[in-house]
Amino acid sequence: IHTSTTTTTTTTLNAAVGNMHGENSCFMPLLQNDEGYVAPRTVQIAGFYPGVDTETYLALTSEPSPEMGQWTYDFSDPDGPQMGTVALPGMTSVYETEDPVAIIADHVEFNVQLPPTITDRVDLVVLCDRARTHFSERKFLVMELEESPGVITIGAFESKGQMPENTKILGQVTLVQIPWLPSMQKKTSGFAEEDQLY
Repeated sequence: IHTSTTTTTTTTLNAAVGNMHGENSCFMPLLQNDEGYVAPRTVQIAGFYPGVDTETYLALTSEPSPEMGQWTYDFSDPDGPQMGTVALPGMTSVYETEDPVAIIADHVEFNVQLPPTITDRVDLVVLCDRARTHFSERKFLVMELEESPGVITIGAFESKGQMPENTKILGQVTLVQIPWLPSMQKKTSGFAEEDQLY
């Protein structure tokens, strides 16, 4: 993984051919990030829930968020294990996820309500932070239950006393992304407040 501030190169630069940026009224289409820019983030996928095994969930690698205003990029190792990845939007909850891993789950598993016109199961991207291994009220925890070793379970509790005994907390859910589907579109009413999807 490299950050956008990396400038060191070990290759010889090609000799310039033609004009460079700013020469003879030739300008590249530049985009300057500002200090508040939050880059999208690519996160590895552990599998489809339910059925994600603890070993895979914990084994996937992650990289820190880039500095604000910068980005990271990665040259995958063709000889290494090929894991699925997903690009998540540049936003605070993604940026603050210290040790991210993604899980794919359908909306029925978590009782996520979608418009009644949608009858098929819809895949959601569930972002988890493996660095948050403490209990938090009403936060969705990624757990390994004593009665289900080797498999993760996701759930939330109003108090720690409601959590099953000897449960290992392996992380917390920090974002659940829902896709937009054409059937989610409402007919326009002429009133902006009523034309919002949710």
